[in-house]
Amino acid sequence: MAGLQRFSVAPTRSRRTLSPSGSSASDRHQQRTTADYQQKDWAVNFSFTEEQQMLQDSAARFVGQDYSFDRRQQDVGRTTGFDPELWQQFADLGWLAVPFEEEHGGFGGNATDLMLLMEQMGKGLVAAPYLATVLLFGKLVEAGTVGDLRDDLLTRVIAGQLQGGVAFMERQARYALADTSTRASRTAAGFELSGEKTLVLNGPVADKLIVSARTGGAQQDEAGISLFLLDRTTPGLELTDFRLMDGQPVANLRLTRAQVTADQLVGPENEGLALLQRVIDEALPGVCAEALGLMTHLTNTTIEYTRARKQFGVAIGSFQVLQHRMVDMFTACEEIRSLLYRAVCSADKPGTAEHRRNLHALKVLTGRRGKRVGNEAIQLHGGMGITDELDVGHYVKHLMVLNSLFGDADYHQQQLATLSLPM
Repeated sequence: MAGLQRFSVAPTRSRRTLSPSGSSASDRHQQRTTADYQQKDWAVNFSFTEEQQMLQDSAARFVGQDYSFDRRQQDVGRTTGFDPELWQQFADLGWLAVPFEEEHGGFGGNATDLMLLMEQMGKGLVAAPYLATVLLFGKLVEAGTVGDLRDDLLTRVIAGQLQGGVAFMERQARYALADTSTRASRTAAGFELSGEKTLVLNGPVADKLIVSARTGGAQQDEAGISLFLLDRTTPGLELTDFRLMDGQPVANLRLTRAQVTADQLVGPENEGLALLQRVIDEALPGVCAEALGLMTHLTNTTIEYTRARKQFGVAIGSFQVLQHRMVDMFTACEEIRSLLYRAVCSADKPGTAEHRRNLHALKVLTGRRGKRVGNEAIQLHGGMGITDELDVGHYVKHLMVLNSLFGDADYHQQQLATLSLPM
């Protein structure tokens, strides 16, 4: 998969010459549109490379043939929350190597590759710590560590031999990454960490944890946050396990004078926030692609159900008012897909205002439309839609968790409004 190409924004030149004199309103609109394209020098090309199509097909084949809802329920019921043999299968397929650079043993994939893979995982409601171990922990290791430590950790992640987690959320923060009260105080040997973290994804089974802590500044300052790599057996580190509504295992973390050395810093001291934000921004399109896969499955399942369910001697899918609602579900999925493509197209400009706006808008619409699709799927299935025996309720629960991850729709709406205000 070396040299994977994203679907691209390809250069284009307009061959049409437009004269402003005597032009109609529609001509003037077309002229402005063409002028904008000439100025930006791009046009959107939504085609995938052969390698990307193969990745999408292999993931779709796995979900369709090898991963049933019953198997998913068995995996979630495990102590780990997933099947270790399945995780090893992901490693053998090369999926764990997709986002890492080739020089680090990965495939050099990009946002498009992750989008294709994560959407299929969403369609199958796959229970696996891909986000926690690969997209968060693995990418932080790749970006923030060097030398033998980085090579060893990434080799084990890609081989499926190491589970990781990232502890960055705190109770009072309300999605604000900078709001960090966990402290890292300087000692002769390195640092002493004290504080609490909540909702650590994959925390119950993570072998290694990356923890954000404040090495300087006030609680809500953007500067002064550092990242530390800890083993789960570190003295003074305590994990309290529990399950989210979708069944995935998470943990609250308490640090009581936990001792770490300076070598355990991930990235430069006091500059961990920018690194953490960058990795989360890279993961966000994948999270929304997974949500799109969930929504697509809910829409298709609902359509199939209304074709089979009969009332008054006819299929309820023939009722026009229900058809309108299912069209709304389909339209919601297409809206998400359009914004997802937009965010992926700007992923090669990380940190820019344009890309940040695209990510915020995508998360807002995913939250809003995800809620609508989930509600419609349950209502059109009737009371059975919320039973554990049917997969609909489980898809909706996971969709609700994803909609709250890294900030809900209201939070991202506020961030989008802030970015859009004139300076």
